[in-house]
Amino acid sequence: MRVTATLVVIAFFFSACSDKGVNKFADPTLVKIAEFQDRREADSLTSFFKHPNPQYRKEAVLAFASVQDTLTIESLLEVLRFDKESEVRKAAAISLGQIQVKPAAAALWKALQEEKDPAVLRHILESCGKTFYGSDVDHLVLAVKDSLTFEGLAWAYYRLGLRNKADSSMAVKAIEFLNPAYNLSTRLAAANFFQRGPRQFDFAERQLINTAKNDKSAWIRSCAATALRRIKTPQSQAALKQILKDDSDYRVRIGVVRALQEFPVAEVKAELYEALKDKNINVAIAASEAILATATAEQAAELATLAKATDRKRVRGNLYQASLAGSDNGDVVAEITHLYMTEADVYGKAALLSALGKSTRISMFVDHELQTSSAPVIKSTAATALVSINRGPSFNPASKKDFVNFYIKAIQTGDPAVIGIVAEALTDPALGYKEVITDYSFLKDAKNKLSLPKDNEALQPLEAAIAYFEGSKSPAPVKNEFNHPIDWALVKTIPKDQRVVIKTSKGDITLRLLVEEAPGSVANFVQLANNKYFDGKNFHRVVPNFVIQGGCNRGDGWGSEDYSIRSEFTERHYTEGSVGMASAGKDTEGTQWFITHSPTPHLDGRYTIFAVTESGMDVVHQIEVGDKIISVSLIK
Repeated sequence: MRVTATLVVIAFFFSACSDKGVNKFADPTLVKIAEFQDRREADSLTSFFKHPNPQYRKEAVLAFASVQDTLTIESLLEVLRFDKESEVRKAAAISLGQIQVKPAAAALWKALQEEKDPAVLRHILESCGKTFYGSDVDHLVLAVKDSLTFEGLAWAYYRLGLRNKADSSMAVKAIEFLNPAYNLSTRLAAANFFQRGPRQFDFAERQLINTAKNDKSAWIRSCAATALRRIKTPQSQAALKQILKDDSDYRVRIGVVRALQEFPVAEVKAELYEALKDKNINVAIAASEAILATATAEQAAELATLAKATDRKRVRGNLYQASLAGSDNGDVVAEITHLYMTEADVYGKAALLSALGKSTRISMFVDHELQTSSAPVIKSTAATALVSINRGPSFNPASKKDFVNFYIKAIQTGDPAVIGIVAEALTDPALGYKEVITDYSFLKDAKNKLSLPKDNEALQPLEAAIAYFEGSKSPAPVKNEFNHPIDWALVKTIPKDQRVVIKTSKGDITLRLLVEEAPGSVANFVQLANNKYFDGKNFHRVVPNFVIQGGCNRGDGWGSEDYSIRSEFTERHYTEGSVGMASAGKDTEGTQWFITHSPTPHLDGRYTIFAVTESGMDVVHQIEVGDKIISVSLIK
């Protein structure tokens, strides 16, 4: 009777908390725990580990997925081994997986031997994949007993593969997990394992071809198709070409295109050229990127012809770039330059300027654009193009003196993006600037004009460049200190199911904000939306079958404001339509956010998920670089 009564009280508590107020932060204790998490106050959080209220224990324990304090490993292990509530133990397993050091692995190993609840074991297994080393891996299979633990083992293998800890025995088991009898999550983990994990698995060819052709999930078919790039047999190539013709999901066709670029150019050129005309722009872009990565000198003329014939601006830029990479043809350079001067769209101009980064003939022009353009997109693209020319195989060492001048002037513009791009190039030993530049005071002058947290992304390579020229092995650390407390008054006004509509030039996208999981990120987004911050900006980054990204005040991905917010990690995984905060590392988030085209599990635990897409994924799949964000507004 005592156990039953306790369960009733716990069930009532969770129900009451979920229904009370607009969200759970009507409870002042939950605000206090979230505030300790935001301020990274580990001792204050651990004081809740033995609290009689299980929800408070869970929230405090899960906070360490974000705090990631190595000094709390023993305390988290005690919770994982002895807490009576499975939800609290699960939170401890997740947090230990985020603290990726050997003591965390040892703690998880102890729990792996003792835990009986399959739901908790599933998360312990995945966390083991984030932390285990060497022979530890053999212990994972011993914990597998049912579908949930099979799922956990599949994700453990995937996480090990990401860390280059996968071996052939895992690949053999992962093949089995591709079987349709396993649930979607298990199959997805296995497909991602082959896409991103081990290098050699020719013995899996038949199963991967079958999965790429027949799995019900386009996510899984796409991963399996991409994985075939590592099995360069006639059978794999033939299967990929057939899938490219037959599969109706553009993400699978992108997976095929990326796999085909690993085969000999002569054998796949026709298919890649045909894919440039695919009805989905993302497939065409992926094809142009594959061509750029593999183009030969013999293709230079025909690629220039293909570039001239298309009106798809990113495709055109990539094809011109591929043409110049094969042959630095003066007529093609003149053609690109003319198009650049007449192109009205700044992103179209940037694509052409990137192409000019393959020509040694045009460095003066590129430098001129960097110095005179008022568009941040052009300035950062020009800096990247100069570095590309410098790194090109045809670069004349006699031009190094000119490039020293280019780079010094670039740094002196004070543009954070340009500084970051050029500073990184200056630290490349292959370019040899340490032997040429004796007075590097211009780097220190630039540092004095930048500040944290706004210029974090530029300061990281700049500090590395200063240390490089000083002969120091360790650059000065660049870390954002706590500077932007959560606006709890605002958080408490946001319903737990608050919807937001993003009106774009391609249509509407509706998000559901996850205020109870990421209150700081949601409050930041809502405040920016209420202030019309996003209105009129562009989607500045689109990676086919990965993400669309917006929220940059410069329009090139280097923009930020003079504050940063904290990373907020939970048990949630990235899937199709997840909305995450972009960052330059943990606790550096600001105004930029992205939406995923497909599951992207390599982002889990690294980028805050603060919303999910409820409708408009068809729009997300159509968005291109430069498309307009007309407005972002809360639905009342």
